[in-house]
Amino acid sequence: KKSEQELKDEEMELFTKYYMEWKGGKISDNISYANIPRFYYRLPAEDEVLLQKLREESRAVFLQRKSRELLDNEELQNLWFLLDKHQTSPMIGEEAMINYENFLKVGEKAGPKCKQFFTAKIFAKLLHNDPYGRISIMQFFNYVMRKG
Repeated sequence: KKSEQELKDEEMELFTKYYMEWKGGKISDNISYANIPRFYYRLPAEDEVLLQKLREESRAVFLQRKSRELLDNEELQNLWFLLDKHQTSPMIGEEAMINYENFLKVGEKAGPKCKQFFTAKIFAKLLHNDPYGRISIMQFFNYVMRKG
């Protein structure tokens, strides 16, 4: 007697064979589909306890890794202090601004977790119609808080 997995494999094999015949091609004609990585894995059933535990553990490890990448309160305060210290005058109303040169200086001092936010691309994304080519410190800080 065949196992459930063997039946599924046989069914998939037959489906592929008949589909390719219907499509008018042969399986050997197109081998590129064999190079496509599998991107979907079904969720484990209730009776597959080991697979469920493995899924839970891998999710927990993933979330721990992601949380270590986040900036904690102290690092955010340090970033704000550095941005405020390196602001470029003149202010626009109440809004503190920073130019690219000072932006890079803050990036060097801010620490390894912040490094990803101090790129030319992010600076350009936040650059609006400032006549001195500066970005708003508050807008940048809010960007870091949303993305980080």
